[in-house]
Amino acid sequence: MSFQENLKKIIVKHQEISDKLAAGTSSDEFIKLSKEYSDLEPIVEKINLYQSALQELENLKEMVANEKNSELKAMAEEEALAIGNKVINLEKNVKLALLPIDEADKKNAIIEVRAGTGGEEAALFAAVLFNMYQRYAERKKWKFEILSISDTGIGGYKEATALISGSGVFSHLKFESGVHRVQRVPETESSGRIHTSAATVAVLPEAEEVDIHLEDKDIRIDTYRASGAGGQHVNTTDSAVRVTHIPTGTVVTQQDEKSQHKNKAKALKILRSRIYEVERQKKDLEMATTRKTQVGSGDRSERIRTYNFPQGRVSDHRINLTLYRIEEIVNEGDLDDVIDALRTNDEVEKLALQT
Repeated sequence: MSFQENLKKIIVKHQEISDKLAAGTSSDEFIKLSKEYSDLEPIVEKINLYQSALQELENLKEMVANEKNSELKAMAEEEALAIGNKVINLEKNVKLALLPIDEADKKNAIIEVRAGTGGEEAALFAAVLFNMYQRYAERKKWKFEILSISDTGIGGYKEATALISGSGVFSHLKFESGVHRVQRVPETESSGRIHTSAATVAVLPEAEEVDIHLEDKDIRIDTYRASGAGGQHVNTTDSAVRVTHIPTGTVVTQQDEKSQHKNKAKALKILRSRIYEVERQKKDLEMATTRKTQVGSGDRSERIRTYNFPQGRVSDHRINLTLYRIEEIVNEGDLDDVIDALRTNDEVEKLALQT
């Protein structure tokens, strides 16, 4: 089906739904049709604007072809050029509106940061990344709720997890999954030698029970006494929880809360989101077996970004983007330029598949 034929089909479907709603129907059917209508309405508006501009362009082209007066012809040519550029932009808007919607984009996100290669320096970098995302959330007016932190006792994080809540959180953060590398001189390095270390970031859409239902028979819950850095006991009750999803072997541990009930609830929230993300990526792969989008792969073993402190630069290797604003990005959470570029690149790649 051609692009124009697809647009006609959408307009016809929109009109058919409108006619059914006007004719009256059962309450259940009315709710279903109303949702379909509201989903199509903004797309149809974009199609109408595009087709109107397209018709205007055709009229101007015909005028240019038939006009004998050179002055009028020149004016028509100039106007046709302007309308032609408008048509290109409106067509792009329509194609973007027709792209498959990732339902997870609207969800909150669970972000997990883990120290990778590099020992204590990697743990310190993991803490820097975690704090960077917290500041980014603050800039976006999102809620940042720390779920768990395993610290090293000297400022580093072995791993840290947070729930970020707000409008379209996952759609902004989903491209952050992968290996983040840092190049800098550690404070403990007396010779001034640059060290390279890494941390892994995983961003999961927060899954509700309606998204992933965990059967009791598929879950094993173990409790144990929580302990802190160095092995000292945080409390004297078995409040720490280890939840295992037997079918997938996924394990989540939680011990930050003094309440076993709260630790269990947090562990189940993280577990549900991890399983949901695996299922989501599996469906994405089935829907686009011919396309391997590097930006959206979410491969945690893939090196996606380098933070070079001596040079003051941040480089995202997937889109060849380099910014010399490392202080603002890392210390202030000013990630908009990076994240907007990644989202735009993803849209461009998806649009390329439609042509």
